[in-house]
Amino acid sequence: MKFTDGYWQLRPGVTALSPRSIAEIVVEEGRRLVAHTPTRVIEHRGDTLNCPQLTISIDSPADGVIGVTIEHWDQPEVGPRFALAGAAPEVTVTEAEGSVSLTSGTLTATLGRDVPWDLSFDGASGHLTSSTGRAPSALTTPDGSFVREQLAISPGEHLFGLGERFGPLVKNGQSVEIWNADGGTSSEQAYKNVPFYLSDRGYGVFVDTPDHVSYELASEFASRAQFSVPGHRLRYLVIDGPTPADVLRRYTALTGRPARVPAWSYGLWLSTSFTTDYDEDTVNSFIDGMAERDLPMSVFHFDCFWMRAFHWTDLIWDPATFPDPEGMLARLHERGLKVSAWINPYIARRSVLYAEGKDLGYLVKRPDGSVWQWDMWQAGMALVDFTNPDATAWFVEKLRGLLRQGVDALKTDFGERIPTDVVWHDGSDPQRMHNYYAHLYNKAVFDLLVEERGEGDAVVFARSATAGGQQFPVHWGGDCESTFSAMSESLRGGLSLAASGFGFWSHDIGGFEGTPDPGVFKRWLAFGLLSSHSRLHGSSSYRVPWAFDDEAVDVARQFIRLKMRLMPYLGQLGEVAHLEGLPVMRPLFLEFPEDPGAAMVDLQYMLGDQLLVSPIFSDDGRVTYYVPAGRWTNVLDGGVVEGPGWRTEAHGFDSLPLLARPGAVIPWGAVADRPDYDWAEGVELTAYGFEPGMSRVVEIPRPDGSVSRFEVAADDDGQVSARLLDGSAPVKAWTLTVR
Repeated sequence: MKFTDGYWQLRPGVTALSPRSIAEIVVEEGRRLVAHTPTRVIEHRGDTLNCPQLTISIDSPADGVIGVTIEHWDQPEVGPRFALAGAAPEVTVTEAEGSVSLTSGTLTATLGRDVPWDLSFDGASGHLTSSTGRAPSALTTPDGSFVREQLAISPGEHLFGLGERFGPLVKNGQSVEIWNADGGTSSEQAYKNVPFYLSDRGYGVFVDTPDHVSYELASEFASRAQFSVPGHRLRYLVIDGPTPADVLRRYTALTGRPARVPAWSYGLWLSTSFTTDYDEDTVNSFIDGMAERDLPMSVFHFDCFWMRAFHWTDLIWDPATFPDPEGMLARLHERGLKVSAWINPYIARRSVLYAEGKDLGYLVKRPDGSVWQWDMWQAGMALVDFTNPDATAWFVEKLRGLLRQGVDALKTDFGERIPTDVVWHDGSDPQRMHNYYAHLYNKAVFDLLVEERGEGDAVVFARSATAGGQQFPVHWGGDCESTFSAMSESLRGGLSLAASGFGFWSHDIGGFEGTPDPGVFKRWLAFGLLSSHSRLHGSSSYRVPWAFDDEAVDVARQFIRLKMRLMPYLGQLGEVAHLEGLPVMRPLFLEFPEDPGAAMVDLQYMLGDQLLVSPIFSDDGRVTYYVPAGRWTNVLDGGVVEGPGWRTEAHGFDSLPLLARPGAVIPWGAVADRPDYDWAEGVELTAYGFEPGMSRVVEIPRPDGSVSRFEVAADDDGQVSARLLDGSAPVKAWTLTVR
């Protein structure tokens, strides 16, 4: 939200209270600073009368993290709240003549005593940012009360994150509203809004509220990142690095890291699509067609119309098209497939769950006590109240029946356009619940899957989220058009989400709305099968490759088999996501923060730390992409590309720039037709661009939970060798290839 009219003036109807002096800085228990800041200059006692004051406290919730709370009036904070982990860290307070500092780990906040307001943050890499002058403010506007903060942006600094946003990856110059909405991928709205931004200077800032947060990132003040919240209190956390990857490690340690995903989930998911006609014969024709064409798949997904129209969500298979659901699911399992089914948290008026939920008091109510309803999506639709533990248990039990029929995974669609004119069972603030509802919804479903399927074998396919939602993978990009532009929007959204702490991400190969032409579909196949998770899904048309042309079948086969052979590498990246909070798909700046050429790149990505992927957004195959410093190797054809610099190439549909980093070791699996195999047995370790003295340890997870660790090293003469490290799970057969 913008409050000013240029540099000097406020907008009409806006008043602002900002620190004009510091009356006192109190050190509480040796670990918290509290600054009492009058909003006028105090020259004599009379100036203290009728003088509003901001109370600004500084503390540390975790090592290397410093929290700042700006309060105008002390008012009770109504839930929900983000659940943040962390123990009380060791904190040092240092008092000097002109300042007082609080240090937590590598991060220090220094508050000047003799100026109206000057709060500076210094981390492991040096000075990070600061809040000065009239930056912290309590504002009154025609729309209500707000608290604002502004943090300095240094020349050449770039900001990223704020959830899954489909515009430019660099957020400088953008106005962003943290408010979940179902707006597709071509608008400023987003399904997954996260009040956290990440700087390539090696720090992050998290606004600790699920409320509506407004950001002006170098868009109201060119040299400041501004954020504001409604009410009289704002709390934010500054998180140190020193690298952007270190920031994500600290941030996800606070907000939660992704659960392990099952190996089978990395395989290809094939969907019925949305409004298409389908029954068991249709499903079998797709599966048979994939098998006949040697197109490996792992999951079959049933979208909305597995239930009867006007009855969503009743969790009852449409008897007209699926008269024997248990038998059908058993038959799919016999073919080695997992099954996914679409759900959402909305209960239509004709659903059998509506009357039951209403009678039990499990549906969200209006202030007059009536059930909240509207007619969007499904007629007379109501909403499950996940703030009520009994309502959550009730809905989960209905889902349990679906799982016990044989469904393995659930696509948790929707959860964004949550009303604010309602009353929640636990008294939650309706505005704060708007974004947070997605978290409760996905948590309830994911916890059920863990209970029924076990840890490590639970997976959802979720669309909505906020901070902390990364704990419940996987998330997909939402509804996009079937064009090259929409393909690029989707990639930017995924990279933005990765910079916001989400480890796993997918998208609809070929796009959702409309039908892609064969060129779009084939280019999207390569991108989709070099993503964390891969799904063929559309709206009004099927996405089986032979529906496009014969070449699409060949392209699908090639990249499916490529991904299956990459499973030892992808499985290792999944472990890193789970244990460290680093995403599988990464924007280039995350791996190369010291490279100014990497910051603005948002049409290519790193698949983990060792592979660069540049999707192609054209029929003719021409692509211009950036290569960081070093001697990179194209893993598809063995060609060498020297960086740093930009390169323009042309590729057929069976190719794209897929480059191994200098000194990379990619473990290639021995199986190409499924993802769930013993990734270490028969593995081919391929060393790329090794130079004398280089070495790398490769860790390959095993099905029994053990790990096989290899060390690949080049001696002073450049001879490369590999060995299985002591204590590793034994491997019967493995090879080393040097390229």
